[in-house]
Amino acid sequence: MADGERCALVTGASRGIGAAIASRLAADGWPVAVNFRDGEEGAAATVAAVEAAGGRACAIQADVARPESADALFAAAEARLGPVLALVNNAGVSQDNLCAAMSDEEFTAVLDVNLTAAFRLTRRALRGMLRARFGRIVNVGSIVGLRGNPGQVNYAASKAGLTAMTRTVAGEVARRGITANVVAPGLIETAMTAELQADLVRSVPARRAGSPDEVAACVGFLASDAASYVNGATLVVDGGLTA
Repeated sequence: MADGERCALVTGASRGIGAAIASRLAADGWPVAVNFRDGEEGAAATVAAVEAAGGRACAIQADVARPESADALFAAAEARLGPVLALVNNAGVSQDNLCAAMSDEEFTAVLDVNLTAAFRLTRRALRGMLRARFGRIVNVGSIVGLRGNPGQVNYAASKAGLTAMTRTVAGEVARRGITANVVAPGLIETAMTAELQADLVRSVPARRAGSPDEVAACVGFLASDAASYVNGATLVVDGGLTA
């Protein structure tokens, strides 16, 4: 598809894995809409990095947990960069607690961002993708959605649901040239995992945490033409932790 006829939207792209994904997709030729909720400075830095490398990007504020944000986010991205034909649902939150002590609010807040928002944005993205008979949906899951993790019943449920949703969408739209896949990171060097790394690195066969760029490389592959026959897959990026 020719330049100027498509763009990529990355949610939660003001820092960490999301910022790395935005930079990778831009390096691969995608104009990138950098979504953020409250990290305006980080989003601006992501855009600046993309532009310094010769790419195109814009920052768009939206809280993806709000039902009305999907249409507004897509309208802004498409007005500035073109049709959204790659969607990366990266925005995520955690509110950890043991199941017996977890409140309804803690459970729901995590599902609202990690799963329900991804559903709404995927549904909205499919409008344009079905018309174009082309699209790439990459959802950022987690190995916690594959194996569980004590204290994260809400997070695990959201990521397991995201994986099941992705597989179902892949089966529904594959004949229209659209793929939907999951990248499931393990221990990655981000602000969210900074306090956990020392204890967990010893359990990783690679004996180190991964980098956001290593996750972004996998997203870049799944968004590329080279991955046109990869659909409904979960690509685990965890240094062998779940092997």
